[in-house]
Amino acid sequence: MQKYSGTALQDPFLNTLRKERIPVSIFLINGIKLQGQIDSYDQYVILLKNSVNQIIYKHAISTIVPTRPVKLMPFEEDSK
Repeated sequence: MQKYSGTALQDPFLNTLRKERIPVSIFLINGIKLQGQIDSYDQYVILLKNSVNQIIYKHAISTIVPTRPVKLMPFEEDSK
């Protein structure tokens, strides 16, 4: 199994969720639960798509829970 650290772990995880359109629950540090699919992301924010699009700042996120298990793929820089 490939070892990841820091953003090297975030990127393949978020990219897999985005590419496979896996629905997620995102829990914020204030306890609010958001649900949808990850449409895009960068170093600071995640664009969550549901009935509306929401930009969520990563520093406000506590936990991201996919609706099914995620197999991490190696991150491809040009695939965002």
